[in-house]
Amino acid sequence: MVAPSRILKDAMALPAAQKAELVDRLLASLDDPKQAEIDAAWAAEAEDRVRAHDAGKMPAIAAKKVLRSLRSRGK
Repeated sequence: MVAPSRILKDAMALPAAQKAELVDRLLASLDDPKQAEIDAAWAAEAEDRVRAHDAGKMPAIAAKKVLRSLRSRGK
């Protein structure tokens, strides 16, 4: 097995784009095996919410109003 310090040294010599790809792949390897399924469910939920908003079934609330409400709860 190659020592992590050697892998890091080699990785540091890569161009930025390849470092980013390596980081992305390493982080993805830490994900839950069902992460793709979870991501797809969240994407579907987001799409459903956009459709509901566009159809007038889910009104938008201004961020200032939401933040004001949240701050008042903390007092």
